[in-house]
Amino acid sequence: MTVKVLIVDDSAFFRRRLTEIINADPRLEVIASAADGMEAVEMVSRYRPDVITMDLEMPLLDGIGAVKKIMRRRPTPVLMLSTWTTEGAKATLDALDAGAMDFLPKRFEDLAQDKTRARQKLCDRINFLATHANPHKQTSVAKTTELTHPLIPAEKKKIELVVIGTSTGGPVALQNVLSQLPANFPFPIVLLQHMPATFTPSFAERLNSQCDIRIKEAQQNDVLRPGIAYLAPGGQQLLLKGRRGQLYLQVDPGPENATYRPCIDVTLESVSQVCPAQTLTIILTGMGADGCEGAIKMHQKGSTIWAQDQQSSTIYGMPMAVAKAGVADKVLSLTEIGKLLTAFK
Repeated sequence: MTVKVLIVDDSAFFRRRLTEIINADPRLEVIASAADGMEAVEMVSRYRPDVITMDLEMPLLDGIGAVKKIMRRRPTPVLMLSTWTTEGAKATLDALDAGAMDFLPKRFEDLAQDKTRARQKLCDRINFLATHANPHKQTSVAKTTELTHPLIPAEKKKIELVVIGTSTGGPVALQNVLSQLPANFPFPIVLLQHMPATFTPSFAERLNSQCDIRIKEAQQNDVLRPGIAYLAPGGQQLLLKGRRGQLYLQVDPGPENATYRPCIDVTLESVSQVCPAQTLTIILTGMGADGCEGAIKMHQKGSTIWAQDQQSSTIYGMPMAVAKAGVADKVLSLTEIGKLLTAFK
């Protein structure tokens, strides 16, 4: 059975171009297209697509407003197609907050230099969202007070650093977890989110405005301080250096052909050389298995590993890989992860 796709864009030229690309893939079929957000909302009810590609700037109702209405009426995986500029980043993050699942550049050459490869990546992402996304994911921060997975004393004492890795669904998941933490959180946090370079400054600024702890984009030679979360810059690899009590970060471009920049496995490899047994490693929602290899190595060296559960994951790929590898000490919902982190004093 083919994946039914609804295209939403105010450019007739782009709608035709996108239709040709998607229909050339035997797994996918464009069932309708809309020129504005209001038309898109109506078409979702009429055609019941499996995935929606959504433009940001449109007349009558923009992409963010359309996503909000669609998520209220008939939750459907939405792939935002955005410009990779600072303004595009802010609008895309707003769309993700509204319920969109993922985003890709509207300029396909930003996906890959080879046109065939770029088109393949687009179609693969659409197919993956149709078959793996959870449009009913848990995103709210529950006001529970009772911990269903209480920390044992040994866990409380040995942790000195928290590393969180995530991908698809990560912006909302990180907001959910980090907004639960008090300003006096006792450890530094390293955040690894698959995201382009133009997005991470805006994302760090957004998180910082939403949370009590301080959140900043990591810079070369940043010394880790308690109560501060350091977001890996997009397009770079982030490495932990130093020794216990004197930890700092190194920002490195790494090879240009790397699948992920930042790569969670690369960062965890560096952490495993410095303070693995004193690190809490958390793998959240995301497609693929980045973080699994690093989590296995960290677990072998005494790290505590948490993985997000399937119900609250947008894409249960990365945390599932860690759970299936048998190295997850706990499999938790987003709310539980935040609550357990606040238990550290």
